[in-house]
Amino acid sequence: MKKPGHFRSSDGLGRKLRRLVIVLPMLLVATVAFAGNLAAPSGPVLLTISGNLEKTNHDTGATFDEAMLSALPQHRIETSTPWTDSKNVFEGVLLSDLLDFLGVKDAQTLRAVALNEYEIASPLSEAIEHGALLAMRMDGKALTRRDKGPIWIVYPRDDNPRIQDERHDARWVWQLTRIEVQ
Repeated sequence: MKKPGHFRSSDGLGRKLRRLVIVLPMLLVATVAFAGNLAAPSGPVLLTISGNLEKTNHDTGATFDEAMLSALPQHRIETSTPWTDSKNVFEGVLLSDLLDFLGVKDAQTLRAVALNEYEIASPLSEAIEHGALLAMRMDGKALTRRDKGPIWIVYPRDDNPRIQDERHDARWVWQLTRIEVQ
């Protein structure tokens, strides 16, 4: 006869409860260790950010899917580009908003890397000052790999003659996959 509160080892419920008693504290520790951090993406990862980040969801930084980026404040830039025929309306997340959200501090350099491994390093302060946008839509349509997406770094070049040159045009990284802040 079993005593109340005791389970025999052959009792399936007893084994399950013992496992739960072992696993539950581990889950609690893991939850506390990651409290306040960024949720993991549920869809395909579009962007990985590394550097000194307060919020992370990956061992090397933060990864984002489309839904996570779309949940951040959205902004719009209307500007011409050297690669399109007319002015276009770009929509997405301001780089400054994304980095503020992640708690980036004391970073000096932005290194942007594209799908084809094109990369460029530039002063982070200039990208912030000039209003760099991580565009995911152009003229109301989602950017695809065929049209420089899914993420294209875009600047409001028509609003600022200081960034209408080849040096700044090189910072318009399309098919963006990674950002490193150093």
